[in-house]
Amino acid sequence: MKKLSQLVFAFTFLPLFVFGQEKVLKEAFERAEEEGFSGIVLVADKGEILFEEAIGKRSFEDNIPLEVDDIFEMASVSKQFTAMMIMICKEKGLLNFDDSVSQYLDIPYKGITIRNLLTHTSGLPDYQAIMDEHWDKTKAAGNPDILEYLNKYAPPKNFEPGDDYEYSNTGYVLLASIVEKATGRDFVELSKDWIFDPLGMKNTAIRSLEEKAKVPNFAAGHLKDEKGNYVNANKFRSSDYTLWLGNRKGPGRVSSNAQDLLIWDQALYTDQLVSQKTLEEAFSPFKLNDGARSTYGFGWDLDPNSPYGKMVMHTGDNPGYKTIIIRFIEENKTIIILNNNYHPDMMRLVEAATLALGKW
Repeated sequence: MKKLSQLVFAFTFLPLFVFGQEKVLKEAFERAEEEGFSGIVLVADKGEILFEEAIGKRSFEDNIPLEVDDIFEMASVSKQFTAMMIMICKEKGLLNFDDSVSQYLDIPYKGITIRNLLTHTSGLPDYQAIMDEHWDKTKAAGNPDILEYLNKYAPPKNFEPGDDYEYSNTGYVLLASIVEKATGRDFVELSKDWIFDPLGMKNTAIRSLEEKAKVPNFAAGHLKDEKGNYVNANKFRSSDYTLWLGNRKGPGRVSSNAQDLLIWDQALYTDQLVSQKTLEEAFSPFKLNDGARSTYGFGWDLDPNSPYGKMVMHTGDNPGYKTIIIRFIEENKTIIILNNNYHPDMMRLVEAATLALGKW
């Protein structure tokens, strides 16, 4: 994952006279359309949508235009929902953030806490590399399979827990499995019951491949073939891990749309899911063993010094997809961008949207 300064703050080098002008976003959007960007941009202030537009194709192969309510694969934006499931468990008295993972799961790594998993400070090895080398790819692996292979092959930790920050999909697989262990329920069903249904996120779910195929307004991810044409990303060998890891829970697999993400964003200003005290902990950096502070909370990248005060955000990256949600939480300003043709204009749109929020 890129540093926040790389993702958002390139706009500080733009001429100051354009700061806060709505036209900056509109011009950037029009330029992105001309250059083939396919996706949705939503900008909101205190929950009020200021800009919401769709360009490009839901399906390039079938020539179906994209619409603003289309559903996208969230990729790692899913991690904030996994972290929320852990936070709800904590408030229900089912676990504590500083519990040892070994209290809930049989893993060959000691001294790792739930907080380490949430903040990517566990030092765990990459589960996907293990599964890629050893798993029978004619079958779809789920969390029990991943745990089995972690125990079977047990590659060494990358560092001792709390020594460093290293983004870890393995940690979020374990978090979903801890939720299941603590509750005795399926993570997919429980996410619906605890988050998506209570908030009215009717377009959001952790969907199987078969379920996604039945959603008429699901925006396919696209990559360019050897002729330069956009085709469904599932046709590429590099994308097939979404099939043989198709039953994993925790690090990804949530699919949603921009309007539902705004509902989620606004709910985080309330106590509807968890208390603001717990959320403040989620939006705080982790203190490493050497006293340094990381820039990641519970499922969120953090920056306290954005143009609008404290910012929390996350990106997602799946074959054919780029997603991002940015929350300027002191001023209740929101940017959501969903892209389904892995286009390089994503961050140019983020910069323009940030500028436009100044004085809409």
